[in-house]
Amino acid sequence: MKKIVTLLLISFTLTSNSQTEFKVMFYNLLNYPTAPPNNRSLILKNILNNYEPDLFMVCELENNDASNEILSVSLSEINKNYSKAQFITNQSNTFGDTHLQQLIYYNNNYFILDNQSIILTNIRDINHYSFILNTPNYLTNPIYLEVFVTHLKASQGNTNIQKRLEMVTEFTNYLDNLPVNSNVIFAGDFNFYTTSESGYQKILNNNNNIIMKDMLNLNNNLQNWHNHISYANIHTQATRLSNSAFNNYGAGGGLDDRFDFIMLSENITNNSNINYINNTYKSFGNNSNCYNRRIDDSNCNGFYNQNLRSNLYNMSDHLPVVLSLESSQTLNTNNATLNKNYIKIINGNLIKNEITIYSSSELINTKFSVFNSIGQIVYSNKLNNSITNINISLLDKGIYYIKFENIKQNLKFIVIK
Repeated sequence: MKKIVTLLLISFTLTSNSQTEFKVMFYNLLNYPTAPPNNRSLILKNILNNYEPDLFMVCELENNDASNEILSVSLSEINKNYSKAQFITNQSNTFGDTHLQQLIYYNNNYFILDNQSIILTNIRDINHYSFILNTPNYLTNPIYLEVFVTHLKASQGNTNIQKRLEMVTEFTNYLDNLPVNSNVIFAGDFNFYTTSESGYQKILNNNNNIIMKDMLNLNNNLQNWHNHISYANIHTQATRLSNSAFNNYGAGGGLDDRFDFIMLSENITNNSNINYINNTYKSFGNNSNCYNRRIDDSNCNGFYNQNLRSNLYNMSDHLPVVLSLESSQTLNTNNATLNKNYIKIINGNLIKNEITIYSSSELINTKFSVFNSIGQIVYSNKLNNSITNINISLLDKGIYYIKFENIKQNLKFIVIK
């Protein structure tokens, strides 16, 4: 099948000037997996096969089993090098649909997940994933990429506008803790109706410690995209005229809103070690001629074909948004290049059920013990492969350390429930 991404010039390739290109996608999956139809893991698989993201960010994920299904089914045909961050149940205020959560999947040939954490808000978590580019010298000269994924409060009205602003303020306050030159991605379903909304303005405020940019509004020429045909090319919601065929999940009304975003820190737009590739930001599946129509309408034909648009219609009431980045560094394509004493937790250090350790082949069969915060051994075993999974579901909440035989490096993780 001919890949759409090839025509967009956003496929993952090593260019002639040794720049490495990688693709980014955010997608609101709509109550995954509960919302109908039943085969959405396969529908999502067909969509992803048309883009092949290296960073795949999602929201409205319901549970850990669903997160594993996406990894094992929806991403299975692209390559075998995908990993996911740890799925952590929403820790912020609980009401209504706040069991829905965000998550990120990543190509572990190119990204090493160094850490993950949560920003608490009055509505839903904002998830922070700290990556290191897998360059040959990542241990001595690491290049970090800080990725934040969110789902801001939905619906119109002053109360909801204020709640979105409060969530965004938690994010911008958190940025104060990062170096000013950090490479930052902030993606999610922002539910903004206009550029004048206070939350939108807060993200882009030039007084923030890290200045963020909307790649579709660098010239500040956008205004009210809600229900406005002039912005038909950037709308991401709703892919359907009615939700009656989907057990009332999602929204109807046709494409007339721009709710979904990927924003970048200013340095990514201006020649840092990670750069945005111009004109690669797209509302994926939007042929610019589907205003107030369902995305699979035969009159919405164009670059994105009918089969893809039918899958997008069945998958969610939102369209994905995509863009492409590049690095001047050559990324490793084989983890065997890691140094012989390399060992690391690769699913973050906030753990609920299982911890995943990657180690170089020389360390296979190395014995280790897990200690609690008062020095008691609570588990012992040995590294059984380059990837070792440890079931910690029976451990109490708290801080733990992994100590390895004949290795000075210890690993720390935190059990949450």
